[in-house]
Amino acid sequence: MAINVYEGLFILDASRYSRDAAGTAGRIDKLLKKHGGQILASRLWDERRLAYPINGQRKGVYWLTYFRLEGRQLAAVTEEYQRDDNILRQLFLKVDPRIVDQLVRHATQREAREKPADTPPQESPEKSTESSSAAATPA
Repeated sequence: MAINVYEGLFILDASRYSRDAAGTAGRIDKLLKKHGGQILASRLWDERRLAYPINGQRKGVYWLTYFRLEGRQLAAVTEEYQRDDNILRQLFLKVDPRIVDQLVRHATQREAREKPADTPPQESPEKSTESSSAAATPA
């Protein structure tokens, strides 16, 4: 059977994700690899209040993944995700081969732009020496 590219959108349990973000999100990639999938992009999309409660949860963490997988493996993957308590809902869409590169590039660029936002910007050495020398001289 053909190997297709899929977009997977997962709604994760927000309370479990907040306790163990890497472990909860890592289970998504781990399960895909177990079934022979290749991860193209996998990232946090957003954390939102749900329109209606799912399993008693009012907030969910949205996780976006692009992956390659043999078509006949998708049913097995879906079944395992449905049994996972960390995942409230999931949706898989087959991606048109003509736009795969653009979607993956967009997902990875956005991921790269969001990562540096977590770290505070650092001053260049030239600016820090100028500001410290200006502060040292009395006005």
